[in-house]
Amino acid sequence: MSILHTVNKSPYEKNSLDSCLSLAKEGSALLLIEDGVYAALKGAAKEPQLKEAAGRMKLYVLGPDLKARGMAEDRVIEGIEIVDYAGFVDLAATHDKVNAWL
Repeated sequence: MSILHTVNKSPYEKNSLDSCLSLAKEGSALLLIEDGVYAALKGAAKEPQLKEAAGRMKLYVLGPDLKARGMAEDRVIEGIEIVDYAGFVDLAATHDKVNAWL
């Protein structure tokens, strides 16, 4: 069963991303949304963890949420795919389950 995990909390405020990465199974996908997008930035504290996770799961970040926070797409860690709202819907539809980490 493939699972799309979504994380919407900043990694500087909550441990949702840490919990997700420690429990997500290989072949899952992770979509960073809302304040979760802060983890996707080059040089961010979570960059090493996300680079390691990229070897076992697909990583995505919601482009409109980056833009809403004044972040340019070129600041996103290599290997994290930027998707729009239609891409978010496609990801949800192609996975068997969506798990939101709050």
